[in-house]
Amino acid sequence: MRISKLPLGLGFAALPGLAFAQDGLPALETLGKPLPKGIGFQEPATDLMRDIIFLDNLLLVIITVISVFVTALLAYACWKFAESRNKIPAKFTHHSALEITWTVVPVAILVFIGAFSLPVLFKNQVIPEADITIKTTGYQWYWGYEYVDEGFGFDSIMLAKEELADFGYAEDEYLLATDTAVVVPVGKTIVMQVTGGDVIHSWTIPAFGVKQDGVPGRVAELWFNADKEGVFFGQCSELCGKDHAYMPITVKVVSQDVYDAWLERAKAEYAGITTESADLQLASN
Repeated sequence: MRISKLPLGLGFAALPGLAFAQDGLPALETLGKPLPKGIGFQEPATDLMRDIIFLDNLLLVIITVISVFVTALLAYACWKFAESRNKIPAKFTHHSALEITWTVVPVAILVFIGAFSLPVLFKNQVIPEADITIKTTGYQWYWGYEYVDEGFGFDSIMLAKEELADFGYAEDEYLLATDTAVVVPVGKTIVMQVTGGDVIHSWTIPAFGVKQDGVPGRVAELWFNADKEGVFFGQCSELCGKDHAYMPITVKVVSQDVYDAWLERAKAEYAGITTESADLQLASN
């Protein structure tokens, strides 16, 4: 079921001097989105993504050196062993030193790469203790989110072109922006529990360096800790049907104060939970 948007203003009276988008959050800079003619990575917003970029650059150097070496070796062989210079070809079947070299050197290169890549893999796959846990479920074709520890959830659906301006998004953010965004505080460890409600989907935010398939009947996890406030976009990255291209992901990273205020509003809007009612319930127990 599609859930209505939060009203403006409520819960943010204590935050003067801020301009607010339609969802009641301060206007944020869009940091994580694809750019026209872009061929590189998005600007990283987590240590996970910085590690991935470092590893990618390292591998680029290694494969460039290997490619140049192999190309030069082929060129030399073509020149050295051309028919015009070798009327009678050499006849041999073994060269022990050469065979040992082309076995040991690739193994050494792979060990070197593994020394850098395995720590990045383990850092990504070992899930730390969460400050905030959010369950996300992929559906054909939108995302559902549940703030597990707070007892509320909502659906997130792609905005139509004519809706972008009303929600504070630019025209070039069509196919990226959603009506309701995932909101998280900066500098906190967020654990996303990812699953699918019908077929396999994949939740990803390129600027965070995270991607995880959501498989029906299973719950997988990913984590990130964003160190920049802003708006970050992603898209379903597993072909899931005819509208696969129309289930984007929007994450807004805000300050702790803004997040706390948004959380109060979200509880009241999506679950009817307020701090006061929760305190009264605890007192009655």
